[in-house]
Amino acid sequence: MTKSSKVLRKIISDFYMVLILIFLYAPILTMMVLSFNKSKSRTQWGGFTLQWYTQMFDSRSIMSALTTTLIIAFVSALVATVIGTAAAISISSMRTVPRTIVMGVTNIPMLNADIVTGISLMLAFIAFGISLGFKTVLISHITFNIPYVILSVMPKLKQTDKYTYEAALDLGASPLYAFFKVVFPDIMPGVLSGFLLAFTMSLDDFIITHFTKGAGINTLSTLIYSEVRRGIRPSMYALSSIIFLTVLILLIFVNFRSIKKPEKA
Repeated sequence: MTKSSKVLRKIISDFYMVLILIFLYAPILTMMVLSFNKSKSRTQWGGFTLQWYTQMFDSRSIMSALTTTLIIAFVSALVATVIGTAAAISISSMRTVPRTIVMGVTNIPMLNADIVTGISLMLAFIAFGISLGFKTVLISHITFNIPYVILSVMPKLKQTDKYTYEAALDLGASPLYAFFKVVFPDIMPGVLSGFLLAFTMSLDDFIITHFTKGAGINTLSTLIYSEVRRGIRPSMYALSSIIFLTVLILLIFVNFRSIKKPEKA
């Protein structure tokens, strides 16, 4: 390959990357700009303002939906991480054939359509006489988050040396102590990834929440959906911008830590 062809290939590659980034982030940047637009128009700039952010924090419906969303996302991610990690440890100790079957069954909820899962959970709650509300949304989010945690933890368990755990038992450590001192530090990145993935999935979910929430409770996704039908307010732009920036900062922080760790070693 000649030097000129290498340069041309690099130019095309860089152009393609820039094009992809524009396609992904131009809509988000547009929304963030509109969140500072004094005019409610989406096509005319009326001047810089922070009134939509003030209006957002003053809105009881938005703050209530935000609080509910964060509580459900955090609690469901935490519970799903504990259950999913325990399940992954149990699955990893199985023989090859049963493990393959169980993993296949575990992956079904991730491949299944959300609308099927949402309707199924709604019918199950009604059949057991459970009134739809906060608790049903929380149970639903825990349910569909568990497979994602298992999927995140399993690769780390495969990389863990089981002989180190057995050596700790031979040296007198209890199974629980040996697990937290030997195994858990090795699978911690997978557990953390599973928690963050579960938190993000819960934060973003609409369809399952829509079918299991009942009346009198709203998450951000269901609130935004109801607002879109009546004409979305600019305060929603402000809310979405804050959520995007928060997630971006969190991802930068996590990735920065993962880059710095090898340097310390």
